[in-house]
Amino acid sequence: MATTAALAGTAAAIGDPARASMLDALMDGRALTAAELARVAGVAPQTASGHLARLAEAGLITLEKQGRHRYHRLASPAVAELLEGLRVLAGAARPVTGPRDTALRMARTCYDHMAGRLAVSVVDSLTTRGQLVMEGEGAEITPAGAAFLEQLGVAARPGRRILCRPCLDWSERRPHLAGAIGAALCARCLELGWVRRREGTRALAITPAGEQGFREAFGIGRDALA
Repeated sequence: MATTAALAGTAAAIGDPARASMLDALMDGRALTAAELARVAGVAPQTASGHLARLAEAGLITLEKQGRHRYHRLASPAVAELLEGLRVLAGAARPVTGPRDTALRMARTCYDHMAGRLAVSVVDSLTTRGQLVMEGEGAEITPAGAAFLEQLGVAARPGRRILCRPCLDWSERRPHLAGAIGAALCARCLELGWVRRREGTRALAITPAGEQGFREAFGIGRDALA
């Protein structure tokens, strides 16, 4: 168990506005350069280097080297879930408005899986049909759910990573699906062209093909996402 000093150190690392902006930019699961993160945070490159070192020291991000290039990404899905949980608390303190926030609330990435109203609606569909069971902090795909996901092109086989688990959604205040299945489902929806990434944000746009796909596969109509 982490000591109170370690807990305070992690909180301090996240608590700086520039570092919080960097972490938020990495929440879509992609790796970014120091220059890109400096622009996101609105700080000079030299200042960004110090912030990134602090985040790495706290175990929140990792560095990947590809040739001459250096990329930063969140250290693990657990970090993404921590940040999503903090957004739940922060969201209770201030209203969220504006077109970009509306898009984020509809559908977005949460590290490597989907979040927002769309993702919560997917969970509702799976649980209503007996394909997913969620209890407290645990989640389990039923045999019927595994068969359904296989037909959709989403593998539901056990591996080294936790197969599925609930992740509290900061905008809906209800869980969406994380874990290996959550990541595979997000990747499959992108592959099918049901959703596409919006430039410069974690928001996902639901395409016309996606409206049809989510309706046919999950029974999610446009009225449920309005």
